[in-house]
Amino acid sequence: MNTGLSASFTKRFDNGPMICVEALRTSEKGGVTVLFGASGAGKTTVLRCLAGLEKPDEGLIRFGDEVWFEASRKHSLPARLRHVGFVPQDYGLFPHLSVEQNIAYGLHGLALADRRRLVAEILDWMGLAGMEKRLPGELSGGQQQRIALARALVRRPRLLLLDEPLSALDAPMRVRLRGELRGLLIRFNVPTLLVTHDRQEALALGDHLVVMHEGRVVQQGAVPEIFSRPSSLAVAGIVAVETIQPGHVVHFGEGLVQVSVKNASVTALAENLPADVRTVFVCIRAEDVILSRGEDDRSSPRNHWAGVVRALSREGPLVRVDLDCGFPLAALLTKQACDQMGLAEGERVFALVKAPHIHLIPREA
Repeated sequence: MNTGLSASFTKRFDNGPMICVEALRTSEKGGVTVLFGASGAGKTTVLRCLAGLEKPDEGLIRFGDEVWFEASRKHSLPARLRHVGFVPQDYGLFPHLSVEQNIAYGLHGLALADRRRLVAEILDWMGLAGMEKRLPGELSGGQQQRIALARALVRRPRLLLLDEPLSALDAPMRVRLRGELRGLLIRFNVPTLLVTHDRQEALALGDHLVVMHEGRVVQQGAVPEIFSRPSSLAVAGIVAVETIQPGHVVHFGEGLVQVSVKNASVTALAENLPADVRTVFVCIRAEDVILSRGEDDRSSPRNHWAGVVRALSREGPLVRVDLDCGFPLAALLTKQACDQMGLAEGERVFALVKAPHIHLIPREA
């Protein structure tokens, strides 16, 4: 028996991009799949096709053993019969209806008492009991988000679709609500497909990541795996790997590969790198770079480069340190660590990176 969502389809637009999805899957059980990519990559279109709000031109969409769309049979199950919860970017709350009326809007065919009971239960679960009579305009952005979620979840959907659920909030509130949203999604245990172009949101909210680029799915897998081991230069750019440098393979041996990068030598694991590859992109995440003042601190990292600080810039609670180590290299440190090391432009430091933290992409890819 098939479980969860499986979808492969194509959607074309006149004078616009073609959206092509291959082997998109979610679990039947709870879990958050993040559709990730730059604005215009086609993420919202994918959600709308899954919800039944747009019709693909080709392909197949099914949930479990139920076919939602099959182009070859000209079959498309209406949106109302897919039992999907959909929350758009602007939440779609009716401004003239109370919280209670907004949530109960989709509970057709139930007795009034049952509708009130379900609304009360979902508000209690959301921590919003007592707000039944308020209008959306009387709520904070975070409360409006939870009301929109409550309206989608009160119908007990088989699949929850969230389109940029935090984009309507200001930056400080987005940071505060990431953890809360993740907790709610886990608590309700509904398989969820969530769209975002924000790297921190993808890391905080997702179990599984589907990367889209120019209308196509280009990589999917566990969130940490894709962020640390992108399959191509395009994906490395989308997930914002801070250091990406072209290099030439110098030597294979003992499970390691030595790569020449400008005026430096880089050692990485040779796993999954074909032996005949001679040109690569060297990818290093900034959080995997250790900075040291002492040259004798060689411990376990195989890569140990002398460098000069070129720039320091704040990135939220962290500080980005741009270095010249014979090639451009970025590191991320806490402000306290920077202050303790007395880092400033022009200062000399040593950068250390373990071989497993360096990812190589064949340049032919």
